[in-house]
Amino acid sequence: MTNDRLDVVSLGNAIVDVLANEDDAFLAQHDLVKGSMQLVDADRAGAIYNDMGPAVEASGGSAANTAAGVASLGGTAGFIGKVRDDQLGAVYTHDLRAAGVEFTVAPAESGPATAQSFIIITPDAERTMNTFLGASTDLAPDDVDPALIARASVVYLEGYLWDPPVAKDAFRQAMALAKEAGARVALTLSDSFCVDRFRDEFVGLLGDSVDVLFANEGEILSLFQIDDLDAALAIASETCEIVTVTRSELGSVVVAKGERHDVPAHPIGPLVDTTGAGDLYAAGFLFGLTHGYDLERCARLGNLCAGECISHIGPRPAVSLADLAARELA
Repeated sequence: MTNDRLDVVSLGNAIVDVLANEDDAFLAQHDLVKGSMQLVDADRAGAIYNDMGPAVEASGGSAANTAAGVASLGGTAGFIGKVRDDQLGAVYTHDLRAAGVEFTVAPAESGPATAQSFIIITPDAERTMNTFLGASTDLAPDDVDPALIARASVVYLEGYLWDPPVAKDAFRQAMALAKEAGARVALTLSDSFCVDRFRDEFVGLLGDSVDVLFANEGEILSLFQIDDLDAALAIASETCEIVTVTRSELGSVVVAKGERHDVPAHPIGPLVDTTGAGDLYAAGFLFGLTHGYDLERCARLGNLCAGECISHIGPRPAVSLADLAARELA
């Protein structure tokens, strides 16, 4: 085991994304809420997949996408998640390691298949996710390597992981180990529907363990059940060291210790697919944070990474983010 420091160790669901372009009628046919993430069982997943047109498969999962983004920027990252010892699990493991992310969690030898998310991309580039969690629900506290956590500057956790009860225990274990090691704990709220399911628990986490909070505007408003972004930022910043909120075409806002930065979006190309945009924003922001950038520059880099992500299909960078940042933010 190496003692090299890691900028970010992320914990989340290990999911293979299956992406297809469909129209709004497809959403209506399957009773899907545009822009949402819903959990589905194997039968429901099969029904959606059978009706999908030609699809693209890509290794995904929110926290893993963030780790891959950090690595693409030239940073160091590890990932903790669970796949099955099946073909998709092998592909997923290869893709993450090839992206430069340290991933050593042993695959499950029994139980459900590697997780998959069937993502519908409508003509407005919005993504609607239907996720079969599969083997990712088997992530357990024993899979959280204390030595890996101890090497992290930031331990980054996705709110989606709060759904499976055993994975929730792993989530708590990672937070406790991070605090023991003196690492910052970062949390992304992941999805407004996820917030609706676990609002009270998430609010409790902010007051207990979270140093850096990531959310989009809808998620943070839902968390505090108000319709005023300024008020939501004020509430969150009472307990979190740093709060950063993405606002789509309006860019992002960061609040920390009484200072606020509203940073405009940084589009790279045409809007194609919003899958992974928040994940790559977090990658840019966390890379900046762990490399001594000021908060405004962290947000600029986050916006740049999100802009690259939405310019193509798939949730991970299609080009070197380090090269892109050197060119665009010089």
